Order: sequence, then structure tokens, then C-alpha cells
Amino acid sequence: MSILVAILFYFAVLVFAAGLIYRIGLYARTPAPLKIPTTPAPTTRGGVVLRMTREVVLFESLFKGNLWTWAMGWLFHVSLAVVTVRHLRYFLEPVPAWVGFIQPFGQYAGITMVIGLFGLWARRLFVERIRYISTPSDHLWLVVLIVIGLSGLLMSFVVHTDVIGVKNFFVGLLQFRIGAVPSDILLLGHLFLVFALLALFPISKLLHAPGVFFSPTRNQTDNPREHRHLSAWASKLESEN
Repeated sequence: MSILVAILFYFAVLVFAAGLIYRIGLYARTPAPLKIPTTPAPTTRGGVVLRMTREVVLFESLFKGNLWTWAMGWLFHVSLAVVTVRHLRYFLEPVPAWVGFIQPFGQYAGITMVIGLFGLWARRLFVERIRYISTPSDHLWLVVLIVIGLSGLLMSFVVHTDVIGVKNFFVGLLQFRIGAVPSDILLLGHLFLVFALLALFPISKLLHAPGVFFSPTRNQTDNPREHRHLSAWASKLESEN
């Protein structure tokens, strides 16, 4: 079992990293032939950076669009970030002080993460216009994330697993040593779902995380009168003619 978990871990991380690099490269090479920033838009690059920061950190456009979706979405994403940072303790030795400080907050962030996910799933189930455009994969990803969150909470508050054994196993994997993974069914199910999430991330809708940085409606300045906008391929054609 330890060898199987190790193989799946290496495979998931490799596919995640390679797929993410490929997709980001694809986004970066995709031309933006039109000047289409969503107005009111900033007219300087500094303003664009500020706008993107508000978008990524505060979900500004979602806040203006729908408060319920914003509240559940922001709650989930912030909680996920805290939970992810908390899990660094299983990979780092010694554990940095800031990772240690966030441990108690990370435990309860798991609860708010699941609450946010259930809120987003309720939106897809009970809001008619959202239910109409939802695909089976939309529901599947929410279920996978909820099960990952619930299994993690069970291991934190109900059925405790051998966290020292888990840490020794993953620290060993980072040093290309395969130790013994705790034979805990709940832990193994949790890990297999996380590995599946990592491996499928680059081909899923979850890729909106890096994709937002390449959205021309957000990353363009509103200066069509001051500067002529030409995509790279259009500039090349113009120079050849």
C-alpha cells in the first residue's frame, strides 16, 4: 500500500505541475485581438495591478454581481488557502513558526470550507438558471471537494489518524524514500481523492485559478484612444506588409 500511495503521489504531482505549466503557457500565447476591458477600467498598468489584486483577493466582480455567491465562494477559497498552508506541516521539517501559528485556525477553516462548498452546491441545485447550465462535472467536483473536506474534519475531530506517521511518510517521499503509510482507511480515501484532484486539475474548470490572470476583460488598460492595440500576430502581419 505504501508503494502504491507513493506512486500515485509522484504521478499526481508530476501531472499537476506539467499540466499547469502547459496550460499557463497556452494562455500566455493566446492572442487578445480586441481591447475589451470591463468598464469602468483603469487607464494605467498600476491601476490594472490594483484591480487584479482586488479581483483575486476580494472577488470584486462577484461581489458586485451576487452577494450570496460571493459570500460562499470567498468563504470557500479563503478557507481552502488556510487549510492548504496548514498542511505544509506534513512536508516541512522543521516546521516554520508561521505554519505552526496557523494550525488552530486551519482546523476550523476546514469547517468553513465545507460550509462554503455546501452553499455553492445549493446554488447549483436550487437556483433554476444556475441549475440549467450546470453539468455533471460541476456537481462531481463539488462532491469530491466536500468529501475531501469532510474526511479531513473527521480525522481532525473524530477519528484521529497517526499524524506523526503521515508526516514521516511524506517527508520521506520528498527525499525519495518510501516509508510506511498509516493503514487508515479514512486517511487513504482522503489521499486518493486529493491525488485525483491534483491530476485532473489542469483539465478541469478549477483551472480558473490561474486563468483569471489572463482574462483580457481584467488585465487590459482602458486606453484605446491613447495607444493602438495590436496583438502579437497582428503586429507581425502588419510589419510584413
